Amino acid sequence: MRIVVLGGGVVGVTTAYQLQRDGHEVVILEGRGEVAAGASWGNAGMIAPGHSFVWSSPRAPMILAKSVLSRNQALRFKFSADPRLYAWTWGFLKECTPAKARRNTLLKHRLAAYSQSVLQSVVAEEAIAYDRNTRGILYLHRSQGALEEGVEHMKLLESDGQLIKVLDRDQVVALDPALARAADRIAGAILCPTDETGDCAKFTRALAARIVERGGEIVAGATIVGLPSDGDRVTRALTDRGPFAGDAYVLALGADSPRLARTVGVRLPIYPIKGYSLTIPVGASRSPPTIACVDEHNLVAVSRFGDRLRVTATAEFAGYDVGHKPSDFVFMKRVASELYPDGAEYDRVEMWAGLRPMTPTNLPFLGPARLRNLFLNAGHGHIGWTMSHGSARIIADIVAGRTPAIPMDGLTAA
Repeated sequence: MRIVVLGGGVVGVTTAYQLQRDGHEVVILEGRGEVAAGASWGNAGMIAPGHSFVWSSPRAPMILAKSVLSRNQALRFKFSADPRLYAWTWGFLKECTPAKARRNTLLKHRLAAYSQSVLQSVVAEEAIAYDRNTRGILYLHRSQGALEEGVEHMKLLESDGQLIKVLDRDQVVALDPALARAADRIAGAILCPTDETGDCAKFTRALAARIVERGGEIVAGATIVGLPSDGDRVTRALTDRGPFAGDAYVLALGADSPRLARTVGVRLPIYPIKGYSLTIPVGASRSPPTIACVDEHNLVAVSRFGDRLRVTATAEFAGYDVGHKPSDFVFMKRVASELYPDGAEYDRVEMWAGLRPMTPTNLPFLGPARLRNLFLNAGHGHIGWTMSHGSARIIADIVAGRTPAIPMDGLTAA
């Protein structure tokens, strides 16, 4: 079949790759000037099943309420004229019960772990260089009480097969000497040794190049404006660069997915949650980090991609606005520089803000939509890089009529 993939982020490109492996002709339509130029560019770069806890947790309502008065909150609510923000937020809050948070976290972890296994197969086959680091991820805690609470919290993922190791302060510093000067601020950490990191954009662009080498087509700078249909089938994708026809279509437009879906009568509860990141050159720094970490007290993540650090933080309920100003990055920059004072050239930062496509459950929508030849692969939220490969393989299996390797509980739009 000829399959048109709508979206050239990591989700769209991995989907096209898996479909091409199955023998399909693929075309990727991307609105920006190149693939992986949106959320796939500025993310934390973490392949982190150990970070599968959903944001719609029992703690979230109070954090959102506090954020109205204090900007230093991990989740921030910003009042908007967009009525969809309030409808989506209500759906999010309804998922914040202990039972729903537990269920959604376990479903999310299952997809994340499966996806990592698919990624590892792709990496072994394609030998793509993307600043990969397989030493694990440290989840740092600032007090002994917080560490003990974190260990108890992590037992949920451990019960689902997640490997964890609890480290005291000395063991943390022994694992990464770059944290030595911040040791007095760290009580210990949970190490997820099977988590990993890598530059998502670098990987995605290299994979896209392989797709083109094998006969696939990528059309960049093509804004998709509609999906005309005839009966129960999409007939073509309309863009400002002309129409593109296929036998099937995969909607993988990230935060823009619900806008296009509405044109064919599909209502997706996906809303953009704004995130911020800094990319900082290591330069001549004496002691850059050697393993990624998440400061669990401040919810700031730090990854190293070769000669760069990526620092990410914040989830802002603010609509489709991607604007930012230097003051938005002061807190996260301070946290990173306190943890790694000799880790990077902090006077040379590149600031970025982008949109995570979030669902109330924090689970993506995968599989058929209302129309027979339209498939969804959207709504991956804050760990889209982690879940992308498994989601792509699931879509390829569904298109081929095969049963996916994992159950589809919680992952369908129906």
